[in-house]
Amino acid sequence: MTAPSPSSSDLAATVAGLMPQLRRDLETLVRIPSVSGADQPAAPILEAAGAVGDLLREVGVQHVRTLDLPGTNPVVLGEIPGPEGAPTVLLYSHYDVVSPGDLDEWHSDPFDPTERDGAIFGRGTADTKANIVTHLGALRAWNGTPPVGIKVVIEGDEETGGAAFTEYPPTDPELFAADVLIIADAGSVEPCVPTLTVALRGVAEVFVEVRTLASAKHSGMYGGAAPDALVALLHALGTLHDEHGDVAVEGLRREPWTGAVSTEEEFRALTEIVGDTPLIGTGDLGSRIVSGPAITVVGIDAPPVDRAVNAVSPFARAKLNVRVHPEQDATEAQDAVIAHLAAVKPFGIALELSRGATGNGFAARTDSPAYEAAREAWQGAWEADVVHVGIGGSIPLVDALQRAVPTADVLLVGAADGLANIHGPNERVLLDELEKATLAEADFFGRLAAAHAATQDLAAR
Repeated sequence: MTAPSPSSSDLAATVAGLMPQLRRDLETLVRIPSVSGADQPAAPILEAAGAVGDLLREVGVQHVRTLDLPGTNPVVLGEIPGPEGAPTVLLYSHYDVVSPGDLDEWHSDPFDPTERDGAIFGRGTADTKANIVTHLGALRAWNGTPPVGIKVVIEGDEETGGAAFTEYPPTDPELFAADVLIIADAGSVEPCVPTLTVALRGVAEVFVEVRTLASAKHSGMYGGAAPDALVALLHALGTLHDEHGDVAVEGLRREPWTGAVSTEEEFRALTEIVGDTPLIGTGDLGSRIVSGPAITVVGIDAPPVDRAVNAVSPFARAKLNVRVHPEQDATEAQDAVIAHLAAVKPFGIALELSRGATGNGFAARTDSPAYEAAREAWQGAWEADVVHVGIGGSIPLVDALQRAVPTADVLLVGAADGLANIHGPNERVLLDELEKATLAEADFFGRLAAAHAATQDLAAR
């Protein structure tokens, strides 16, 4: 391990002293019900964007402004010029949240941050307003003058797919130019385990339709010969997996996963699997949920059982969510699924296939000086060995930022942990994890600056 930067020994005490302020900042943000979505009120979103801007100014961020794209919530931008020759770090997070859902399942008001057992409960605490606060705290720890240049990008549409902002970075690469991108929308695999997320699966949508009759027909008079659209659709969907539950579509990449992953027992508990229902698929768990494909039928249009009549279905439709190996092109994977289904033709019936959205995955470069600095900073903050994990989900903006700044190192980190219950009732962030994430980021600034300076000195010799 390389020697820490001169200020590192003081950072832990500094961050500890900042925690009361950081908690107030978090509570300020959580109290704003900034649920994104076309059917949601705009006022809380605008309030949250304004609050983020105010907090950034308080910690020394300059030129705070918003990027306003059509149909998109404000993207809050800002910067802190670094010392001459210093590297630049872009800090990303988002201020929008998902709906709290059924309020009866919450033990306290989701928009009234409440402390219990060393945690702050509330919607958006972990996903991801604590991560905004982590950025604020890391900058406060350096009194607003870190040893690296800073760019800040805090958006308000992540929970609804990013809207137009998802495609914007490659059109304006200079705005996002940086040596390192810290994507604060992840966290520790579990409390007390420093974690760097090094892989994300990509995502693609496919729609499947079957139309066989002009209208529904009496199942007694016509059933047995009339082509049933729903039965045809079910047969087609059944070909997507083999008898073990493994994806059976040729051309979808799958490899063993060498990073950390939950045990099967932990996975069953987190997934809340009912009774002794078996998992599907074969091979290591990581290859099933990180480095291999998954195809999920996320929606199906068919007559509901409670209103069903004895009739042959004339029409049926399904929406497929395809998760893709981190390094496979999502459109290529989408093509493979469409080709597979086009060849099926259950009972000779052709399927109507159409494309939905795609988003490429992410695979980090982990052998750079920036990643070594990150490993040291996260290990030092938690005083434990760092683990590398992959996430089966997708963050499409990561791909967009990589396309805008292809030479940048990308760190996926955060203050959340695997038990934070993001998107569920009683979401929470542990104050201890928030403190450690803040310390790690602040320390990383110093380590990155030192590593960069050493590289420059070596090159000058």
